[in-house]
Amino acid sequence: MSIARCLCLAALALPAISATPAVAADHVVGPMLGKSASAELVAARSSSVYPDGRGLPQGRGDVESGRTVFREKCASCHGPAGEGGPGGHLAGRGPLTGPDADKTVGNYWPFATTLFDFVHRAMPMNAPGSLTVDETYSVTTFVLFLNGVVDGQRTLDALSLPKVRMPNRAGFVWIDAKGQPEP
Repeated sequence: MSIARCLCLAALALPAISATPAVAADHVVGPMLGKSASAELVAARSSSVYPDGRGLPQGRGDVESGRTVFREKCASCHGPAGEGGPGGHLAGRGPLTGPDADKTVGNYWPFATTLFDFVHRAMPMNAPGSLTVDETYSVTTFVLFLNGVVDGQRTLDALSLPKVRMPNRAGFVWIDAKGQPEP
């Protein structure tokens, strides 16, 4: 078929395409799942925690408090020592280059602040965002302890958490659109 003939057929098809009635966006019906978020819920979830600690709330947590919260709210999915369950491993899986490589907090995550942010927003899975700030700091400290990142006497807060140096920190490249220096 010649190029001229293809162009001619395409030109004939255009009016048919443009003659199709457009569907107005205000008439589209969604899947009707969930419910609209209230202004309070949006405000409670509209914070961002950055690797350098910007956005961390005031509060604190220690390993022993974290152990208690973890046992009550996390162990059913992650096991009593964070080494497995339906929610996956958080600790104890060896290097990423090993034969049984599995991304855990200790061998993969580059920033402790990211762990706090994820736990605070998304955990526990059956009640996301239900942990208090202090419970979140405590669970974060306990999970870091399980991974050998902090010792058993450690207490973390908005000032000390960003200073925690994660084992795989060098495995990531720092990018910040606002031009902030690397944490």
